[in-house]
Amino acid sequence: MGKFVITLRKNGDPQFVLKASNGRVILASQGYKSKKSCLEGIDSVKKNGPMEERYERLAAKNGQPYFNLKASNGQVIGTSEMYSSATAMEKGIESVKKNAADAEVEDLSI
Repeated sequence: MGKFVITLRKNGDPQFVLKASNGRVILASQGYKSKKSCLEGIDSVKKNGPMEERYERLAAKNGQPYFNLKASNGQVIGTSEMYSSATAMEKGIESVKKNAADAEVEDLSI
């Protein structure tokens, strides 16, 4: 089972990552202005994560594939790591779909 982990950025803003059952980070959020907003972001990942149409597949300037998960309003709620191949990226998307909905939340920002 996956896990959301909330931490604080250097500037004090909360952020979250979604980790797969193997502990690897598969999705990272932006910084939020409040813990409440961060928790709402996690809820949005849980809601939108299973939906194929919410994934935007992209390539970095160096050609490495990655993806964004977007909310219904088009706002990015999480970004993946850079992958070595499109196949690896697709496995990352499947991992978010599999892990997000039932993931527990661990708050390390306290």
